Amino acid sequence: MLRVEEDLRDRGADSADERDAAFVAALSLAWPSGESVDIEGSVAGTIVWPPRGDLGFGYDPIFLPEGHHRTFGEMDSDEKHGLEWDDAGRATGLSHRARAFGELMALLFPEGPPR
Repeated sequence: MLRVEEDLRDRGADSADERDAAFVAALSLAWPSGESVDIEGSVAGTIVWPPRGDLGFGYDPIFLPEGHHRTFGEMDSDEKHGLEWDDAGRATGLSHRARAFGELMALLFPEGPPR
């Protein structure tokens, strides 16, 4: 995290609008038939300094997701990764992983999740 902050400062990226960031998760699924699909989930945000929170791992304490006031390092796992269901029966979530798995579930269960 310190290296990211130093690199941003060296580049003169001091304001929030110069510190755009995104977490991205990619999933690939292949069937024995040879058919395959690639799915991507992402969440946009901003790099903040100093780090905030001691939850999660990696860059979570310096990543502030768009539209939120707490970093991933300040959010528990259920809040970041928990899947919720929208009115159309699609899984939604805040994190890049939750969004990628939500897309996978929509692909596998186009009529909504099995009940």
